[in-house]
Order: sequence, then C-alpha cells, then structure tokens
Amino acid sequence: MIRIGILGDIGSGKTYVAKCFGFPVFNADLEVAKIYKTNRKVFKKLKKELPNYFDSFPVKKKEIIDAILSNKKNLRKIIRIVHYEVRKKMKDFLKKNKHKKIVVLDIPLLLENKINNKRDILIFVESKKSEILRRLKKRKNFNKKILNNFKKIQLSLDFKRKKSQFIIKNNFKKNFVKIKVKEIIKNLI
Repeated sequence: MIRIGILGDIGSGKTYVAKCFGFPVFNADLEVAKIYKTNRKVFKKLKKELPNYFDSFPVKKKEIIDAILSNKKNLRKIIRIVHYEVRKKMKDFLKKNKHKKIVVLDIPLLLENKINNKRDILIFVESKKSEILRRLKKRKNFNKKILNNFKKIQLSLDFKRKKSQFIIKNNFKKNFVKIKVKEIIKNLI
C-alpha cells in the first residue's frame, strides 16, 4: 500500500486534492468533527482539562473557539486530547484499506504530530496567499485569530514543501489539478 500525505497551507485546497486521487481518503478534520459529536470520553477529558469552556455533550464549535481565543495554550491542550482518538481512527482506516493500492492522508498536522512514516509520499499543495484568504473568508466560521493560532503550531510551509516529493500548484481550476494528480499516480504505480 502506498500512503500519500497531503501537505499545504490552511485553505490551500488539500481536501479537494486528496479527493481527486480517487482512492480512500482519511480526512482528519471530518474525524475530529465526528469525535466532538459522538465521543463522550473526549468531552470528559476536555471538561476536566478546560472546565471553564466545556459544559455539555456534544462539544460545540463555539466552546472550542472560545477556549482557543482565550488562551493560545488551550489549542495545544485540545489537540493533545483529540489527537489520540484521531490516531486510533486512522489506524482503523489503514487496517480497513490495507489491500488498496493507494490511500490518501488528509491530516493538517501530519508532520507536526509525527503521524507520517518514512515511506509516505508527501504532496505539497501550493496556492496563492490572496486566493487562500479569499476562500477562507467565505467559510462560515472564519476567524483570523484562530487561523493565526493554528499557523503558530504548524511547521513552516517551506519545510513542508522541501519534505514533499511532489508539488501541486492549486489554481482552483479542477481540470488543472486532476491532470497533475493523474501524472503523480502514473509515477507511483
């Protein structure tokens, strides 16, 4: 099984690129959202660690945002609690898809949390800063302070770019990205 890790800036189109491969995708952001809605154990840990922010189950986005905005250290606490469950979900995903030729890992903190392994193929999604900001502002929960807090805990884009075997310049034109993805798949198989 070839594991592909998708890297890039927040809002660069990593999830779209991951889907273009046409192979099973592990989307960590979706898994985190499910964990907040369904995992009482995570809620209890969050409530114990940050009692001023988490009242009742399921965990609400507003509670997470309030916790992160009140103290930047809270983001790391939340990630530490949720990350363990995300890693378990990823292991289940890999086990379930062990006979697939390729799987794609769409995990924002792939390198930061050392989830990747040495044989992973890393693909960096590059987009213009102005285009990223325009797209992020369209998001329902866009908050510049939260965006900056997340960026502070991430490795530099230059580092991620250098670690990557392939770069996809995402100009947000579907055909362009799909052609590049097909080229990469041909190189890998």
